[in-house]
Amino acid sequence: MAKTETDFQIAGLALKTDAGAPLYRQLYDCLRQAILDGRLRPGQRLPPTRILARELGLSRNTVLLAFDFLFAEGYLLGKPGSGTFVTETLPEKLRIEFKKPRRQTAPRTLSQRGQAIAKTSVSAVSLPESFVPFQSGLPAISEFPFALWSRLLTRQWRTLPETAFGYADAAGYRPLREAIALYLRTARAARCDAEQIIIVNGSQQALDLCARVLLDPGESCWFEEPGYRGARAALQGAGIRLTPVPVNDEGLDVAAGVKLDPHARLVYVTPSHQFPLGVTMSLTRRLQLLEWADRTGAWILEDDYDSEYRYSGPPLSSLQGLDRQQRVIYIGTFSKVLIPALRLGYMLVPPDLVGPFLSAKSSSDRHSAIVEQAALAQFISEGHFGRHIRRMRALYKQRHDALIAAAERQLQGRLELRPSGAGMHLVGWLPNGVDDRRVSERLKVAGVVAPALSNYCLKTNRKKGLILGYAAFTEAEINKGVQRLARVLSG
Repeated sequence: MAKTETDFQIAGLALKTDAGAPLYRQLYDCLRQAILDGRLRPGQRLPPTRILARELGLSRNTVLLAFDFLFAEGYLLGKPGSGTFVTETLPEKLRIEFKKPRRQTAPRTLSQRGQAIAKTSVSAVSLPESFVPFQSGLPAISEFPFALWSRLLTRQWRTLPETAFGYADAAGYRPLREAIALYLRTARAARCDAEQIIIVNGSQQALDLCARVLLDPGESCWFEEPGYRGARAALQGAGIRLTPVPVNDEGLDVAAGVKLDPHARLVYVTPSHQFPLGVTMSLTRRLQLLEWADRTGAWILEDDYDSEYRYSGPPLSSLQGLDRQQRVIYIGTFSKVLIPALRLGYMLVPPDLVGPFLSAKSSSDRHSAIVEQAALAQFISEGHFGRHIRRMRALYKQRHDALIAAAERQLQGRLELRPSGAGMHLVGWLPNGVDDRRVSERLKVAGVVAPALSNYCLKTNRKKGLILGYAAFTEAEINKGVQRLARVLSG
């Protein structure tokens, strides 16, 4: 192991020249106590004695003498060529014995918003350390062009001007915003220009900004039932009251929403591919929703999370493209079409909301990472983005078909899966009377991730089901996952 300098100081080494104890003894006591109370952890490397002596204003012999006592008592261990380390064999009971008892303090309390945030969860399940069928929302990460992406990043590090590495525009890297605006006008029939695009750290940040900018705590929002938990967490965390509005084969039931909550100030929808049911909102429902928003002054959040993956028919126009009164805030993400770790998404907002959203974005995190934005702009402009989407669309269709075929062979009568013309997941419907949450927990033990549909509902749902993502998994992994599904459902 190569020897490296320790680049931190040890805090709390208060030595007094006028104290009765010698300086080496004071240093010994301080280091010993730091080891016993856990400030210096087992295996942690200490600074070299010459550096520690210089920092404390001591002679090196004084430090060496203190270290000699600690070596002799087993608190320190020397490794030739590597340095001096806290021993890893100090008995746990001895460390606890020397800890000072904590002083009683007043009860810790959270704000009302903090309490609301603490009660919400973005994910329906605790995700495992590795990708396991049938996690939803995951793209085929192994198919991402990592070598190309690495070259683009390297190029940006080398060619971006020095000014790019200071604080940047909260709206985002201008060439990326222009590329996104062009893409939305072409592929989603959106009505926009680059001035309306704001780059965010994934769609989750966009949802959080919308919740904080558009509504006050206590105001209400129509929310799809069942609906996306990430949006639920962002809205409830901001103190917004959610009104669950049922979804049927035509999408969000606007008439039901008017009856349930006619004075709602916001509505959250996934019209192109409803999550999690997978239906597409009909044109009639879209026009009804736009008319209601215009009449009441409400805002519409259009979450367009995976519309790129449509396997039949022409591309769908966005709801925003139909909006003539600028009531729609459109949210897109690169997590589903590229990789989640990129943490880049975007918002398309009405012109009069650009200023407020930029203020909220800059007060939250100033701006998103510039090098990744620049690389993504080039990835799009050079055609790599379009090619990747076309390739993934064909791959996901194959994996969709593989899941349907495997279910037909092994899950007859136990889980019903219907083909879908879009998306990255399917809903598996359970027989009447079967508890989907209990089944989901049993599947987790068997090594299968299949969240219960009930986890996406604000109220108790009558029809039970499981969410099965397929995009991230090979046909062999899908078949193996279905076999495990069949064994659990047969038990």
